[in-house]
Amino acid sequence: MSILNTNGARGSIVSLLVVVALLTHSPAAAQIVATPVPGDPVSIDSGAVSGKVLSSGVKAYFGLPFAAPPVGDLRWRAPQNVEPWKGVYHADRLAPECIQVLRRHNLNHYFGEEAISEDCLYLNIWASADAKAGAKLPVVVWIYGGGFTLGSSGMAMYDGENVAKKGTIFVSFNYRVGILGNLAHPELSAESPNHASGNYGLMDQVAALQWVKRNVAQFGGDPDNVTITGQSAGAMSVSALEASPLAKGLFNRGFAMSLSLFDNRFKFPALPAAEKIGLDVQSALGAASLAEMRLIQADKILAIQKDCQLGCAGTIAVTPDIDGYVLPDTVPNIFAAGKQNDVATVAGFTSDESSNDLRTAGTRDAYVAAARKLYGEQADRFLSLYPARTDGEAKAMGVLAAREGLVEIGTRNWAVAQAKTGKAPFYMYMFSRVHPFAPGVAFFDSPQKIGAYHTSDVPYWFGTQDAFNKFRTTRVWTEFDRTLSDRMMDTLVAFARTGNPATPATPWPQWKQDAQNYVEFGDQSGVREENRARLDFHTPANATPSKPRVSRD
Repeated sequence: MSILNTNGARGSIVSLLVVVALLTHSPAAAQIVATPVPGDPVSIDSGAVSGKVLSSGVKAYFGLPFAAPPVGDLRWRAPQNVEPWKGVYHADRLAPECIQVLRRHNLNHYFGEEAISEDCLYLNIWASADAKAGAKLPVVVWIYGGGFTLGSSGMAMYDGENVAKKGTIFVSFNYRVGILGNLAHPELSAESPNHASGNYGLMDQVAALQWVKRNVAQFGGDPDNVTITGQSAGAMSVSALEASPLAKGLFNRGFAMSLSLFDNRFKFPALPAAEKIGLDVQSALGAASLAEMRLIQADKILAIQKDCQLGCAGTIAVTPDIDGYVLPDTVPNIFAAGKQNDVATVAGFTSDESSNDLRTAGTRDAYVAAARKLYGEQADRFLSLYPARTDGEAKAMGVLAAREGLVEIGTRNWAVAQAKTGKAPFYMYMFSRVHPFAPGVAFFDSPQKIGAYHTSDVPYWFGTQDAFNKFRTTRVWTEFDRTLSDRMMDTLVAFARTGNPATPATPWPQWKQDAQNYVEFGDQSGVREENRARLDFHTPANATPSKPRVSRD
């Protein structure tokens, strides 16, 4: 049978490697040939595909196209259908990540360089060893974070093998980011049948979920039991998909790790404002028209893109927008109107990912000054809720106040919104375990100084701690960390199966207006109760923060 060649030399390279393996008998050459999946190929709506069996027995299918390459005239358009192929598509290696700024090699979360391309709309599947067509296993779909400017489904920390081993189908996919994923522009709105532009990355997410709905049963998954999960911008995407009419019926639950569009700090621009940013992009590129912009090399576009994840290179920030189509209104407004996709949701945060002047105050006097700067006439009320008599108490209260006033209140806003207009349950968590860093290890971004930092929970949810020691020893993982990870994975899988994350090892009550509980995962795990008086203070009517920030990995 023929080998599909959709991205350059993909097919010919696979053919060459197979030939080399057949003509030689060295152990190194033999390792090139993947163990085939018994029963392959699998027939999906675009053709036949084959994967490989991992050493754990998990079946893997990497680099499957879920949309046509968004290149040429398809740049800045909604994802289009994949052209069907003849023969067998060998899905045995990861596809390129979408065009983005590359990571520094001494970052905390550097797991190796990936290929990069505008031709990037591919997904990956890890299927439990006993998965087969008709098995109806729960499906977990992963959406990566990265501030909507970077990220990849191929990052080692996001590997789905260990979650799949617990009896699931784990799916990850790439979506367009940065200017190439989010650009709004008057000409784009004019050519759109929906009179909208921007949000191409969010539309990629919808297209991936549509692909799952159509095809996941062939791999043993249940298309009517899909849980979307994401972290940071991926968690914001979970909240956006719960609000978007385009995603209706494509998933059954949401699991968000840190941040959402209920967070008072994150507001997407309305379409007219986003289109103005698009005109700024056009001007910076020196292009006379949209047609010319579609001809400009992607690296030239990256050069003008502001990216504060990795040092604030470039000058222009482009985010998703309230376009009237993917997002008819802001996410809080859609929930307030009761128009959300009403699904069971888990949302949480890490204990130390939030920072502002309160957290960084080194003394009681600095803490009080920060409170007065941030809260003005409400400062006395704030100080009565977060009292500090000494410098030590001020430091502790600063950490607590930053967390509750930033990421925790955003999570609680989501819980309140769902409780007011939805019927599906909401569950909350906090992750507080500090990674056991190797002595003397140095990073560009110094996560050791933060505590339970933004993203630090992800390797526990997926059992991917070993990815952090891929090139050098950065963590000295303990049996406690392994056990905590296994316990957290069990709650994720329980939620994907039933809509309830509770397990025998982890009781997890539903968050309710009259019982505002969450589960803490840390050195001491268990059910905790939110401080309602303090969190009520941080509602939008009272909160007047001055440019707070999230501590990013």
